[in-house]
Amino acid sequence: MTKKETKQISVYDTTLRDGSQAEGISFSCQDKLAIAVKLDELGVDYIEGGFPLSNPKDQEFFDEIKKISLKTSKIAAFGSTRKANTTAENDVGLKALLSTNTPVVTIVGKSWDFHVTDVLHTTLEENIKMVESSIKYLKSMDREVIFDAEHFFDGYKHNPAFAIDVITAAQNAGASTIVLCDTNGGCLPMEIGEITKTAKKNISITLGIHTHNDSDSAVANTLIAVGYGVKHIQGTINGIGERCGNADLCSIIPNITLKAGYNCIAKAELKKITEVSRFVYEAANTMPRTNQPFVGKSAFTHKGGLHAHAVKKNQETYEHIAPETVGNERRILISELSGGASILARAEKHSLSNDRKLMKLILKQVQDMENDGYQFESAEGSFALLVKKAAGEHKTFFNLEEFRVMVEKDNRGELSSEAIVKINVKNNIEFTVGEGDGPIHALDSALRKALKDYYPSLADIRLVDYKVRVINPKGGTAAKVRVVIESCDKNDSWGTVGVSENIIDASWQALVDCIEYKLLKDCKCS
Repeated sequence: MTKKETKQISVYDTTLRDGSQAEGISFSCQDKLAIAVKLDELGVDYIEGGFPLSNPKDQEFFDEIKKISLKTSKIAAFGSTRKANTTAENDVGLKALLSTNTPVVTIVGKSWDFHVTDVLHTTLEENIKMVESSIKYLKSMDREVIFDAEHFFDGYKHNPAFAIDVITAAQNAGASTIVLCDTNGGCLPMEIGEITKTAKKNISITLGIHTHNDSDSAVANTLIAVGYGVKHIQGTINGIGERCGNADLCSIIPNITLKAGYNCIAKAELKKITEVSRFVYEAANTMPRTNQPFVGKSAFTHKGGLHAHAVKKNQETYEHIAPETVGNERRILISELSGGASILARAEKHSLSNDRKLMKLILKQVQDMENDGYQFESAEGSFALLVKKAAGEHKTFFNLEEFRVMVEKDNRGELSSEAIVKINVKNNIEFTVGEGDGPIHALDSALRKALKDYYPSLADIRLVDYKVRVINPKGGTAAKVRVVIESCDKNDSWGTVGVSENIIDASWQALVDCIEYKLLKDCKCS
């Protein structure tokens, strides 16, 4: 299909405006510019940059985005219709929209009579005039105008005639697209479908949909609206947004493109959607949702041995699409639920042959270690080392002689940590001291200091995450703990695990695995 065919659906991304209204999220101007570039590479049709009247940062974005050459996306500025009892030409909000010089402006207007009378405190007739005059004025200034009919579905349920009058007025005034909004996010798919069907009978121009997720139906509501003739979809990357969020474009785009047969995002670009999802999480400084459909780390992950065995034979047995079509990957988890197929699938990644005896040995070790509290689901690095050791292919890079960790607190309440490490490296004894913000930081510092002259590539390692889990809480202060460390270098990320009654010892195990995995990886690459 080509962009010109009738089944084309345009994508309007509002991550930078509606998404930034999510609790705990604040994008810098540089964040917004970087996300806009990623969205353009993905191939969305519209990028809503923000509300220029709301804050200086949004105005800065509109100034800076002009300096960037976008290939596919149009930048839209967001605002509202003129205020009651004034003129469009003199309205401050409309002037701010025009000052951005964006090719597209999106204005929101009331389509629920309750909001007109109780929030705007004006008449239904004046509201219609506000919609008409605002659109006409913006059109006269040579802008493409998208009209968001706020609360359209709730408005239709309370006063269908008025809701239809609002969108009809917007169409007659010259809007290019009318967007039906489920602003409160409380409607269900069957309601969205029927009301969209009625709206479609009254609108001859492009009809759009904008849904929120307060009933956990935003994606379903968007998809059913597309089925009833909507050709313009609005949403955010990862579904971020106010309250419970917006419709998640990371689910909507693949569903429309791969399953509904519409031309939405080119399949070549669709492979970038997982990368875009994770980029936005990083910019928002929030943890990715692992079970997020299509793009989540667990979306194509198999834990049970039966599943892994079936997927190895044919991925369609337990996967609805091929993960690579959305830029994701298949993962086979190792746990006490694993069978030989799971072990084989993971072992193949480490270049081991189909050795049934070896697979049974590895499986037995995994089951025994998990019984002791280890967990390899998030510890690919530790599992890789386990496989190498079982196969007799492990290389020892250093051996511990001893370590000591000290934590001091003075009478001013200030804490300091110091670690002493004595290791044998290539038949040389290295004795080093490291300081850190805490005991684990100090231990890591001392170990790296001892190894840096022998293995310079260790300077590339960066700690991404550190997690501690009490395994048997009934043991009280003597309970075992599991420490999982996630690390990365310039090209890869990996997890390692340690278990002990002593948190320092568990951390040491995970640190050693982290370094050994990095060195083994570098040996393989060299």
